[in-house]
Amino acid sequence: MCQTEGMRHLLALALCAALLPVCFAQTPPPGLPPPAPARPSPAKPGQLAPPPDPAIEVPKKSDIVVPVNVVIAPTTVLDKSGSYVNGLTLEDFTLTDNGKIQKITQDVSFEPMSIVVAVQASSNLNDILPKIQRIGLLVGDLIVGQNGEGTVLAFDHRLRVMQEFTSEPAKIQEAMKRITPGSTNSRLIDAVTESVRMLKKRPPDHRRILIIIAEKRDKSSEGKLREALTEAQFANVAIYSLDISTLMAHLTGQTLPPRPPSIPTTAQHFPAGGAPTPTTVDQLYNTGNFIPLFVEIFKSVKSLFIDDALDVFTRYTGGKEYSFVSQKDLEKVTTALGEELHSQYLLSYTPSNQDEGGFHDIRVTVNRPNLEVRTRPGYWIAARPE
Repeated sequence: MCQTEGMRHLLALALCAALLPVCFAQTPPPGLPPPAPARPSPAKPGQLAPPPDPAIEVPKKSDIVVPVNVVIAPTTVLDKSGSYVNGLTLEDFTLTDNGKIQKITQDVSFEPMSIVVAVQASSNLNDILPKIQRIGLLVGDLIVGQNGEGTVLAFDHRLRVMQEFTSEPAKIQEAMKRITPGSTNSRLIDAVTESVRMLKKRPPDHRRILIIIAEKRDKSSEGKLREALTEAQFANVAIYSLDISTLMAHLTGQTLPPRPPSIPTTAQHFPAGGAPTPTTVDQLYNTGNFIPLFVEIFKSVKSLFIDDALDVFTRYTGGKEYSFVSQKDLEKVTTALGEELHSQYLLSYTPSNQDEGGFHDIRVTVNRPNLEVRTRPGYWIAARPE
C-alpha cells in the first residue's frame, strides 16, 4: 500500500513537471507581449505538408508595392528665341501631379552628373564609328563637367564596359577610341537596363544621365521595353539620344520615310470635339502627346509593336533626341546637349497622391509669360493597397 501511494506521488510530480513550461508559456509576465505562434515544421519527404496556421498572416503579391519616394522632374525653360532662361527661383514654378499641386522640395540648377555613354557597336556602323569616336573629348569636357563622372558602354550582341566611371575626360576619349564594330545585333533595350543598373549605384546627390548613340530600332534584346522604361523612371534617369539613323540614310543614299505615329490614328487621344485627321494626329504626335502609347506600354498590350525605341526612352524620361548627318552636325548636337544639361532646373517632390494607380501626368508651369517649359510627361505607378 505504501509503495502504491509512493508511485502515485511520483506520477503527480512528473505530470506537473511536464505541464510547467506550457503554463508559463501561456501566461507571460506582466508588460511583455505574448510570444509569436510557433510555425509548423516542414513536412518530411513522403509526407503531406501540414495545413497552414490561420494565425500566421502571409503577405499577398498584390500587397507588395514599390513606393515612390522622390520624383525628379528635369525642367528646361526657353524664351521666344529658343534661348535658355536662367535665374528662376522655386517660387516661379508650379508643378502638378495628376492635376494636384505638389510641394517642390528642391530647385537646383546644377548638380554633379553621373553619365553613361552607350554606343552601338554593330557591324553596319563600321564607317560611322570613327565619326562618333571623335566626340569623346567633347563628351568629357562639355557633359561630364565639374565634379561629374562618366563611363562608356559599347553594345552589339554583347554589353562591354569600355571604361569604369571616371572624372577624367581623356579616359572617356580613349575608351571611345577602343570601341570596335562587332556583330549585326543591337541590344538597345538591354543596354538601357544595364546603364540604369550602373547609375543606381552612383552617389545619391548626382544626377543620373544616359546618352545613347545608336539607331532607333532594337535588335535581339532579351529584356522588354516596359521593364527597362520602368527601371529608368523609378531611378530618375533622364535619357538623351544621338540618333544615327539619319546619318545612315545620308551615307547609304536611302531616304528615310516620314515616321508614322506609333499607334493607329483611331487610337489617338484627342480633346473633346476634336477629329482624328492627319493634321491633328501630326500636331499631337510631334508636340509630345504620347500619353496613349505610354499607357499601352504599361498595360503590356501584346499586339503593340514599338518601332522607335529611342523615341520612347527619350520622351518618357524627360530627355531629348538629336539627329545629325555630318561630323560637324554631330559636334554641334553634342555641344547643344551639354548646354541643355547645364541649363536645366531640377524640380523634386514626393507625390501626395501615391494611392492613385496608373499614369501620373506631370505638368510644370512658370509664372512668367511667353516661355516654353519642357519636362518629363509623367510616370507609371501601381496603386497602394487599401
